[in-house]
Amino acid sequence: MLELRLMCPQGQVDPVSDGLQVLDALSVSVEDADAQTDAEQALFGEPGMPPPQSGWQRSRVLALFETQDKAQHALDVLRVQAFFAGCEVLGIDPVPEQDWVRLTQSQFAPVEITPEFWIVPTWHEPPAKARVVIRLDPGLAFGTGTHPTTRMCLRWIASHARQGALTAVLDYGCGSGILAIGAAKFGAGLVDAVDIDESAVSSTQANAQANAVQVRVGLTGMALQHYQTVLANILATPLKVLAPLLWERVAPGGHLVLAGILERQVQELQMAYAPWCQLEVADSEDGWVLMTAHRP
Repeated sequence: MLELRLMCPQGQVDPVSDGLQVLDALSVSVEDADAQTDAEQALFGEPGMPPPQSGWQRSRVLALFETQDKAQHALDVLRVQAFFAGCEVLGIDPVPEQDWVRLTQSQFAPVEITPEFWIVPTWHEPPAKARVVIRLDPGLAFGTGTHPTTRMCLRWIASHARQGALTAVLDYGCGSGILAIGAAKFGAGLVDAVDIDESAVSSTQANAQANAVQVRVGLTGMALQHYQTVLANILATPLKVLAPLLWERVAPGGHLVLAGILERQVQELQMAYAPWCQLEVADSEDGWVLMTAHRP
């Protein structure tokens, strides 16, 4: 396996990438050439909002080829194209053979939620002090327990399990189903998990089965009843749009628990939910906050 490495200015990344794919590259990836330096610039914004810019100022374009000849041929063809102007060849180098499965697995260790509550990939043994364990491997759907928003939601579930908050639970935008599974592990009587993405529904069903818990899973239209706790770990923009729908699902005496909110977005969320409830910050971690409200 050979890797062709190129340095490209912003305007050349797309045509060069397209050209590499036409020239039989096995894969093409693009990296910020200034990552981890003072020149690094954020590229992606929130869903529904335009990105701050269309691409990095300088990008490394990496393409894998089966043989040296194929890599060299691709480079020779690209060099004579007008769109290659301003690009720099960094080299063609062999890619060392690796156990990619083992390498990927090594990046996911058990995650501590509380001293007795852990998220553990299937290739790890649970820590000795773990009393409640969710078995979860990385997949297509969001939610492995590594993100602060997920950890804060799970901490809330663990801390409220004995306070009657888990009689009936809705995980809205369930992703991997990790919050629904956490609620079920802590004794929730009824757990519904819904998402707009069918792959998330499939992922949640599989993960619930693997953890031997009962979770009703479906698309978002399924959630028609009232719940003692409504959890939504999404992002600020959809949470604002969903305000009346989510609050309507909270039963009298119940809780609304929202995550995916940056500290600077607290006031936005409070204003969006003000017609229905008073949101308060219940937890914070690494610039993210957990916000909750209680229906009298």
